[in-house]
Amino acid sequence: MSTSLINSFGVSFSWDWVCRRIVEDSQEAIIFADREGIIRLWNMGSETMFGHPGAEAVGQPLDLIIPENLRGRHNEGYRKVMAAGVTRYDRELLAVPGLRKDGTRVSLEFSLTLIRSPEGEILGTAAIIRDVTARWERDKTLKQRLAALEAQIKLPTP
Repeated sequence: MSTSLINSFGVSFSWDWVCRRIVEDSQEAIIFADREGIIRLWNMGSETMFGHPGAEAVGQPLDLIIPENLRGRHNEGYRKVMAAGVTRYDRELLAVPGLRKDGTRVSLEFSLTLIRSPEGEILGTAAIIRDVTARWERDKTLKQRLAALEAQIKLPTP
């Protein structure tokens, strides 16, 4: 792969610059946490989604965005992934609640990528996270309305 791109004006851009722009400017939260679960990368989408500025989030544990009642389970799973070197969430979306700075919960879907050194050592995980709160609330309302309608037209049992 070439080390640079050339736009229609003949201006050259490095792949590193392009990759940085994708990560830093994405509206999705993109987070990298090291093997110990310490946040090392926190993009603008993360700031918007969770309310923590990057300077406040980087260096903190992932517990920063995990509801208290789920932290133990999360940390156990994280340690297992780091030890095993595999996760099914590199192929499947994980749907979980998250925690904003103001204490409100947010419904999230995300995928993980294990980041390895050139020698194959696991350095940590990168997550690409989407806020699906509005969709989750809309689905919940529709299910409640459907249940109410089904209760109104309940058919007699033979």
